[in-house]
Amino acid sequence: MKENLELIRQNALAELDAASSGADIENIRVKYLGKKGELTAILKGMGKLSPEERPVIGGIANEIRETLQSRLDAAAEAVKKADRSKQLESEVIDISMPGVKQTVGKRHPLEQTLAKMTEIFLNMGFTIEEGPEVELDYYNFEALNIPKHHPARGEQDTFYINDNIVLRTQTSPVQVRTMEKQEPPIKMVCPGKVYRSDVADASHSPIFYQMEGMVIDKGVTFADLKGTLEMWAKKMFGEDVKTKFRPHHFPFTEPSCEMDGSCFICGGKGCKLCKGSGWIELFGAGMVHPDVLRAGGIDPEVYSGFAFGIGVDRTVMMSYGIDDIRLLYESDMRFMDQF
Repeated sequence: MKENLELIRQNALAELDAASSGADIENIRVKYLGKKGELTAILKGMGKLSPEERPVIGGIANEIRETLQSRLDAAAEAVKKADRSKQLESEVIDISMPGVKQTVGKRHPLEQTLAKMTEIFLNMGFTIEEGPEVELDYYNFEALNIPKHHPARGEQDTFYINDNIVLRTQTSPVQVRTMEKQEPPIKMVCPGKVYRSDVADASHSPIFYQMEGMVIDKGVTFADLKGTLEMWAKKMFGEDVKTKFRPHHFPFTEPSCEMDGSCFICGGKGCKLCKGSGWIELFGAGMVHPDVLRAGGIDPEVYSGFAFGIGVDRTVMMSYGIDDIRLLYESDMRFMDQF
């Protein structure tokens, strides 16, 4: 048995000297020291030896096991260090090489303008309300005093999902939804996307942005409307901007108007942007129609209010001198990088 033990020692050490990977070392460990290993088998057979032989053979076997375990640990550590050295060599970074320029994103001009518009209204005490873009016909039309077969429905060229569901053509439905869930006083704006079946050209897009606003309380007059919108225009375009109101018609307001601002490019002298008039149309507005108040569950005999709608895309184009709305939606970085 002594000869067998010595042979195990020699073979195991020779195999360890030839091992080149962690897998080789593990295979050697299992072969000699595992549950079914050669040295383990000898130790299990110690019961068959005479009492005199057991301590001698046991001592030799234990000494061989400790030697093999020590050499196995050392070999495993050596392989691990070698692998780490190879990895470090393969992952060396040449700090003298030029770096790769990182592309930094920018806020879209629409987003920038919406943020500024929203901040102005928040500072004036308005709240921000939201509503669905896929809207019921009732909220998009009927509750806004636009009944079935009203000419305005044809003018807006609506995207219909079915007879009762549309892609909202304006953010005005949020006004009705807000009136249904809130008691006056109400002072809110709703920015968001709207949809109309327009062919895309320099001034039309099937998707664009609006910001609707509404104020309802006791004793609200047209003077409140005028003062609020003039204040917004000065904060948005500068203190020197002049405004004027023109009569207009909207089904959901009565009386209705459109507000123009003096051209901030030419100062009212006339230029390409304002088409020589010195004025630029800013938005439509008016006193909330009594039928719209009733649709929202508010008594028009007690409360009054005004509403307005601002074209965000138009505001962006005027602010930056952009002459084609399609540029805002084509995601061309050559255009976006200018902002």
